[in-house]
Amino acid sequence: MRNRVTPIGDIVDIPLRGAWTGNRGVLHRGHEIVRCHGGDLWITCALTFKNRWREQWLPNRYTHLYFHDEAVSFAAGHRPCGECRRPAYTAYRDAWPGTPSATAMNRRLHSERLIRGTHRRRLHELNWADLPDGVFVLRDHHPELKVDGHLTTWTTAGYGLQQQLPTAGTVRVLTPPATIAVLRAGYPVQIDDSAR
Repeated sequence: MRNRVTPIGDIVDIPLRGAWTGNRGVLHRGHEIVRCHGGDLWITCALTFKNRWREQWLPNRYTHLYFHDEAVSFAAGHRPCGECRRPAYTAYRDAWPGTPSATAMNRRLHSERLIRGTHRRRLHELNWADLPDGVFVLRDHHPELKVDGHLTTWTTAGYGLQQQLPTAGTVRVLTPPATIAVLRAGYPVQIDDSAR
């Protein structure tokens, strides 16, 4: 089904399993994705929570999305859910300068992930030296994750080729700057072991 999210934020039909679920509101009609988002609330949720279960693709109910790991969800512009992932949400919020409300975080992330008035992805030009582990960059149209002092390419089959990390210059970054600040402050982002 078309419900997997890439680091670029696209919703695609790939077999790659997700470590997390989440949503952006009601995006589907029937079993088809018909919009990119339904508002500025983009969250990453636990796959299981309090034995709750809900059928996918229900009319007028949020669309279940799936993420390979938390670093992918952050690159796509999501944040931890305040209900099913309360400790992660609290750690994320507390690492954010000024300890904002969920509404304030949603607004800022939304302004950093999309070009205003469009559904096009907003990229940020940053220095290589300023990027913490867990950040996704875009080089030659391919998302790459900075982890353990190197870059690992992300593909629709998962993490692949490892490359040397450049030490100078700038790069186009997918992960929103607000989340990069959270990572710099020490938030322990979950990264699939295959990236290492």
